[in-house]
Amino acid sequence: MSADLAAPFVPASGTELSIALLLSAFLFGLGIVGFLSRRNMIIMFLCTELMFQGAALAFVAFSRQHMDVSGQVFVIFILTVAAAEAALALGLVVLLYRCRETLNAEAWSSLGESVDSADRAAEPIGTQRGIA
Repeated sequence: MSADLAAPFVPASGTELSIALLLSAFLFGLGIVGFLSRRNMIIMFLCTELMFQGAALAFVAFSRQHMDVSGQVFVIFILTVAAAEAALALGLVVLLYRCRETLNAEAWSSLGESVDSADRAAEPIGTQRGIA
């Protein structure tokens, strides 16, 4: 009876590992391409979730290959971070949409630091804003 229970817990074969890693790389790559090519904030956050899932699949595959549960435990932490990121991102997207009524990331480029203020920050403190 105990031999039957242990039968499913054998290390993954090389082909199973390579298939899982290829799928993991595909998910991660699809997430990167989607994040870099889209400007809609919701799509960008979904692509980060896709990258998280690709990394989690790789951890599970290597965990199964080495017969160690530490990779699967790490996936629990990845899912926790992904859930927190999704909740925070949703709140941020709703807040930003209420301000400008668009989800285009380029509409929020004004939040970035301008070149002039970056140059001004490099100057000595006494010379900023006309103070001599």
